Amino acid sequence: MKLMEGTLITVRTLADDFRRLGVAEGMTVLVHSSFKSLGSWVAGGPPAVILALEEALGPEGTLMMPTHSTDLSDPAGWSRPPVPQEWWAAIREETPAYDKTLTLTRGMGILPETFRRQRGTRRSAHPLYSFAARGPAAERLTSAHPLPYGLGDDSPLARLYDSGGMVLLLGVGHENNTSLHLSEYRADWPGRQTETAGAPVREDDGARRWRQFPDLQWDSDDFALIGAAYESETGVLRRGRVAGAEAMLMPQRSLVDYGVEWIERNRAGE
Repeated sequence: MKLMEGTLITVRTLADDFRRLGVAEGMTVLVHSSFKSLGSWVAGGPPAVILALEEALGPEGTLMMPTHSTDLSDPAGWSRPPVPQEWWAAIREETPAYDKTLTLTRGMGILPETFRRQRGTRRSAHPLYSFAARGPAAERLTSAHPLPYGLGDDSPLARLYDSGGMVLLLGVGHENNTSLHLSEYRADWPGRQTETAGAPVREDDGARRWRQFPDLQWDSDDFALIGAAYESETGVLRRGRVAGAEAMLMPQRSLVDYGVEWIERNRAGE
């Protein structure tokens, strides 16, 4: 029998690594993650990572993760893969409405999908760009998430900004750093455009309806450049390792503010 090789990763070792990185009791932390980046054997799997984060944050801390479900978006904008135009009307009419409990995440990874199911976790109401949170600040972060401009100033991202929260990138880069979308919403640059988005929702009267709403035509192609410049110019980002993963911890407010300035300075030629 071939034995498993490598280092055993546990709740305890993960919590110690998170603390060394700078995660501290009482913080509110938004985590973007790749579970696979941690290593070959985590005792307990994804729940162990969540429990380790919560142990490092303590009872006064709040954990937050993106639980986006963009497969509920308007099929007219799908490209990976596209669907035939003759299907669009049926998809809009028949796709089940967003449900905080039932709707799966898309492209977020196994950690947010596991976290949203944890008892006591709250999930915001946006059908495309929901966030989940657990802890004392969870209700404030996730309540009243309106349809228009779902990653903008009325979103959980903005409430995290107001609360002085942190962003943790666990095994992923700044291209996954959703808080930079808040920078886009707040920045002004030539070529900035809005668009009409759509999604199926459950209305207050219980009826399922396809709703359209305005949103920013955002673009994450330069997020890696923004993140690299933020790190080199501000010096406030902390790097470390959590098990086998490269990790970065940063204050969200300074990141968003820097992102606004960078976008206004560097997207001028678009």
